[in-house]
Amino acid sequence: MSEHRTLHTRDIAAPPEVVYGLIEDAGRWPVIFEPTVRVRSLERGATTERFQLWATVGGEVKTWTSRRTHDRTGRRIEFRQERSQPPIASMGGAWEFRPLDGGGCRVLLHHDFTATDERAVDGLIEAVNANSERELAATARVAELGHPPEDLFFTFEDEVLLPGTAADVFTFIDRADLWPSRLPHVSRVDLTETVRGIQDMEMETVTSDGGAHTTRSIRLCFPDELIVYKQLVPPALLIGHSGAWEMTERDGGTAVVARHMVAVQPMAVTKVLGPGKGVADAREFVRDALGTNSRTTLAHAGEYARARRKDALQ
Repeated sequence: MSEHRTLHTRDIAAPPEVVYGLIEDAGRWPVIFEPTVRVRSLERGATTERFQLWATVGGEVKTWTSRRTHDRTGRRIEFRQERSQPPIASMGGAWEFRPLDGGGCRVLLHHDFTATDERAVDGLIEAVNANSERELAATARVAELGHPPEDLFFTFEDEVLLPGTAADVFTFIDRADLWPSRLPHVSRVDLTETVRGIQDMEMETVTSDGGAHTTRSIRLCFPDELIVYKQLVPPALLIGHSGAWEMTERDGGTAVVARHMVAVQPMAVTKVLGPGKGVADAREFVRDALGTNSRTTLAHAGEYARARRKDALQ
């Protein structure tokens, strides 16, 4: 079994510690990196961590568990997949962040891998090359904005206690193909689910001013408990947007948390919101718009679950 290696580099006009921080915090990856759909933390220590990651590779959603070692002083992060998915037999590598004379840094992204079938090597190299270039470009796009990441990235959530079972609430959110007849702000949904639990969804919504807005998302559905989604084409005001619907039966009903993680695009703020507006205004606008849609969806999910419970008791 032969080992194959790749190296991708990019010079970024931002301090090494800023760029290092973007890669160190894997929890933000779904709103930075196009391929990353979800990151689930499993363990976290001072210099090591384990997480499960879902990402698109070669047009398909794959999942694996990785272990990483952080060296902030040396500006190096090493990673290794614990259990890879065929045709990958093993995969690992490292990120390096080297300061450049005159400012900025050079990022080096190393990969080494083996394949379960040598006939798959060319396709794997193509996928690694494509994902690596996209990840480096996305890192540069955020790092070079000149805004502290803590101003651009934020997470918020709404929790609502609904009547009915978690299974019924899950069914309502899972069956997004029926939303045009169930939700007033959704006019069209095209949903594809070739693999159960992995959905490709394009949705058209009606904005408060009567306009139409189209989004496309990848959704991961874990029955009766959790639906995670990542917008593939976020609105102009956002660099990225991911979210989750988390369901827990409680107090005779179902507690649902609608969670959003977003990254604001500061270059679009005045164009979208008008002159004199800033990142703080964008955060408030996004919080209100996304939160309103989520609460509307949950209100209708509650009505559906209440009706299902009533029918079951008759």
